[in-house]
Parts: sequence; C-alpha cells; structure tokens
Amino acid sequence: MQSMIRNFSIIAHIDHGKTTLTDRLLRLTNTISGKHLRDRFMDSNPIEQERGITIKLAPARMEYSYQGEKAPQGKYILNLIDTPGHVDFGYEVSRSLAACEGVLLVVDATQGIQAQTLSNFEQAKALGLTIVPVLNKIDLPSAEPERAMLEIMDLTGCDDSEIIAVSAKTGSNVTAVLDAVVEKIPAPAGNQNDPLRALLITSHFDLHKGAIGLIRVVDGELSKKNTLQFVASDEMITSLEVGIFAPEMKPVEKLSAGEVGYVATGMKDIRFLKIGDTMTTASARQTIKPLPGYREPIPMVFMELYPLDASEFTLLQDAMEKLALRDAALKFSGTNSVALGSGLRVGFLGILHAEIVIERLQREFNLEIIATLPSVTYKIRLVNESEEFEIHTPGEMPDPSQITEIREPVVTMTIYAPHEQAGDVLSLVRERRGEFVTSLPVGNRTKLTCTMPLAELITDFHDVLKSVTSGYASMEYSVTAFEKVDAVKVSILLNKEPVEALSFIAVREKAESRGREMVAKLKEVLPRQMFELPIQASIGSKVVARETLKAFRKDVTAKLYGGDVTRRKKLLSKQAKGKKRMKQFGKVAIDQETFLKILKR
Repeated sequence: MQSMIRNFSIIAHIDHGKTTLTDRLLRLTNTISGKHLRDRFMDSNPIEQERGITIKLAPARMEYSYQGEKAPQGKYILNLIDTPGHVDFGYEVSRSLAACEGVLLVVDATQGIQAQTLSNFEQAKALGLTIVPVLNKIDLPSAEPERAMLEIMDLTGCDDSEIIAVSAKTGSNVTAVLDAVVEKIPAPAGNQNDPLRALLITSHFDLHKGAIGLIRVVDGELSKKNTLQFVASDEMITSLEVGIFAPEMKPVEKLSAGEVGYVATGMKDIRFLKIGDTMTTASARQTIKPLPGYREPIPMVFMELYPLDASEFTLLQDAMEKLALRDAALKFSGTNSVALGSGLRVGFLGILHAEIVIERLQREFNLEIIATLPSVTYKIRLVNESEEFEIHTPGEMPDPSQITEIREPVVTMTIYAPHEQAGDVLSLVRERRGEFVTSLPVGNRTKLTCTMPLAELITDFHDVLKSVTSGYASMEYSVTAFEKVDAVKVSILLNKEPVEALSFIAVREKAESRGREMVAKLKEVLPRQMFELPIQASIGSKVVARETLKAFRKDVTAKLYGGDVTRRKKLLSKQAKGKKRMKQFGKVAIDQETFLKILKR
C-alpha cells in the first residue's frame, strides 16, 4: 500500500496557474465531477476566489490509474497538499512541504521565475524533496517558453527534456504531470509497525466536530478513539474521527504510515492545535523523537481595530474570537483610545493577513472597522534593566528618558526586476533605509538581495515597487534580525488631546518631516468644526509641527438690517465667546472614511 502513495505539493508564484492546474488534476483523476465541477475548487473562501489567491492550504486525495491500469492495485494514491502562495503564510508552506516527498515547480511561460517561486524552491531543496519542473501557459500568444525553460534549467540544474510544458487552462499535456508524479516522486518512508508519529500540517474549525487537525502520518497507525498527545503543547485528546480529503472530508477506519488525512478532536479551541507539532499516542509520548521544524507562529504586524460605532465593541470582540477559532495565528488583546473608545490590539502574520481578517470582519459579521496604522515589534532595553521587552504599538512606548536601546526587525529580501529598472529599485530600497547586498543576472532580469527595516516594508513598499517597475518586479522576504535604531514616538494631538490611533514610531531623522506630513494631511481631510481646531505633532513634550483648521464662520450679523454698530459688535463678541467655549470642551469625531484617507500614505 505504502509503495502506491505519492505525497506532493505545488509551488508557484501568485498568478502562475497553480490553482488552475490543481482543478485540472482533480478532473483528470475524476476526483470531482458532475455537479461538483467549478473553477478554483480548492479555494472555499469567497475572498480566495475573488482575489485569485490561496489563503488556507487544502489537501486532496486523488486515485490515478497509471498508464491506464484498471485493476485496484494499479491505482496510485496521489495526495496533493495545496499551499498558500503569499509570503505571510510562509511557515504554513514550510510545514506543507515537510509533509511531502516531492513538489511540482510551476512557472508561467510568460513571466518566468519569480521571487515566490525561488523562495519556495529553496525550502523544498533544503528539505531534500524531488523537484518536477512544469512550464505552464504555453498556449498564450505572449508565452516565451525558451526563455522560461532556460531560467528553470539555470535554477534547478535539470535538462530541458525533464521540463513538462503544459497548458492547465486547455488541459494540454497535463496527463504527463500525473505520470511524472508517479514516476519521479518517491513513495513515503516510515514504518507502519513503529509507534505513531504524525505531523500536524494545519487546522480548521468545524461546528459539529470541533477542531480538525490536518495530518501526515509518518510512522505507525491512527484510528478512531485513540488517546493522543501533542509533543510541543502536551495537550491530550481523543480522536473522535479520522478520515481523508476526497476532497471533501470522508471518514475512514484508520490512517497508516505515509497517508495524509484528518483527525477530529472535538476541542472547542483551535489554538491548542499548533501547526508543525508532532502527534503521537499518550503511551509513546516519552519514547518517540519529535519531528523537526516546529516553531510558534510569530505575529509580525500589529494594528488596533475599533468599531465605527462604539456600542458594537462586544460584537467586534465576539467576531474576533470566532475568527481565532478558525485562524490559530491570530493574537489579540483589549485596548482603549481617548478618541476611538474600546478596541482590540491584533497581531497578524503580515499585511495581507491583516487585510483578509479585516475584510472577513466586515463581510461575515457586518462590522464597520477603523484600523490604525500598522506597526511592528520593537525590542526595548531600559535604564538599569538587563533584559529586553517587546512593544507592539506606539502607545506602549515608554518614557524616552528611560530608554537605553531600541532594536527593530530587519528583513532580508529578494527582488526580481528587469535589468533596466534595477537602478530605480535600488534607489527605492535606499530611500526606505535599505541596504544593497548582492545582484545576479537571471535571464533578462536582475536578482537583487537587500536588507530593509520591516517598518519601511509594511506600508506601501510593494505597491511603489510595482509602480516603479511597471508591474514587472516581484519580491520575497523573511525577518532575519533585530538591529539597533534611533527611533522616537511621534504623538498626534487634535485640540491638544492625543489620538493614539494616529501616533506612530519613526527614526529620529525622519520623525519631524513625517510629523509635518501627517498634520498637513489631517488639515486636508478632517471635516471643519464649529471651533478652530489645532492639529499638532509632538515628540515627547516638544511640538514639532502644527496646522490650524479654521472654524466654520456663521454670519450672525446677516439678520441685521440697520441700527447702531454696537449691535453688530455685541453679536460678534457673543459668537467669539461661544466658539472659545466650544474649543475648550469640543471633541473631534473622526469617521471611517476620514481615517482611511489619513492612513493611506
């Protein structure tokens, strides 16, 4: 049985046809047919289907009659683990690859090798997986198969005869991909008679079955009603049900070494199922060796979320708890703002992860959300303190006089850009406090390796990079270090009241100019009030920028039609006193539309 199993994944850059190829494989193996046929079958979330990206990995078990063999023993079991394609979900991709023996390296014939392809290829190579190169979209008029093939050969060291040229859209030559999976990717190793060891690849929540763990059984067997234990979390569970993805969940009697499937735990909190953890039986917990590669998912980008209507805070809290049941990477806690009231401080894996969560809150729970500027984790050391501690938002920044050192996260990034635009890309990197490391020509493009503070990357760097290169550049990054930085907190004050939601942390040399930009933008977008509104940016107690938003001027003398001038002066004096009182007690309400204008850099 084990010799007839093939576990593989597909690695590709966004929009290189990974999902279309997956759909085609499912149809060719008759895994889906009839009324179940639809495009982007593996993407169950509406946001995935609309954006054309995979957010959550999904497996599918296919049965394939290799070379037309019809006997049951001739059918190979092909377990495809569909991985997310974005850098934010890199850890989940690494666990998916760890569950496989081989990968399909899919490259778009019109675009060639891109940054995400390279990153995932390096991971697969480090894990010792078999690489099967596939050239997709050969049917397009703009395809350049010869150039793309040269890039694949240069990257993988393979021969041109090993590259499978296909069109996933039309189905041309896709059968050759299935044959290559059987022929080239090795059967899984592992011993069915050893104690159970299973890798937890990912998890999701089911209303009826509780937390569902997607697993790859490495050694031993797993069946219903087993008492199981996780190595990293020490959590103990009973397997209520085990099964396979065909591609819908289908219960089976047992899962054996080499198989990919699921275990239903009945647990109400998905956060106990930690991605990358090793599952075993309670009796074998002390004797087995854990599978390598486990680590906790670490939030890299932090934002504060507030409901537009302050009375909906409990609804926001409930909604976030429900989302956390389905997304174990979400971390959140309560916070409070003078201007915006009660809210949540939320940690995300990256900017795309944040966008997806906010969109789900709006769509699935009908909440109108105000999100603050994204910030990153800083490591702070105080006077007379030997240990560092972390802050995630500007509001947590301690008194500057007590700080001896601040360190910020720095990423190492790979950028692919056309030769003629490499200089513009490097200028952009240096403008964002980045440093050039190496460059290497790859076909008609340049591969640039640079380092850059994460804080400069998370706002609009990717959009600007695409703009500078007319959409031809691609990038991939990972946090590699924390480096010392001279940073300060810039507080924004409206009517002399601090608005923490608008405050930000910046390097000292840029803090004043960014403060001036912010108050100038606020003057443009804030609605005028009935009183004069001072808008200030301050570093500590020093105001570094100020703008004044003039008040509405009501012509209180319009009703006068004559008489002594003292009547006019009396009315204007009375109006001035009223405006002064309003300015003293008046509060500024900032609606969601205004906030969005402010937060767009």
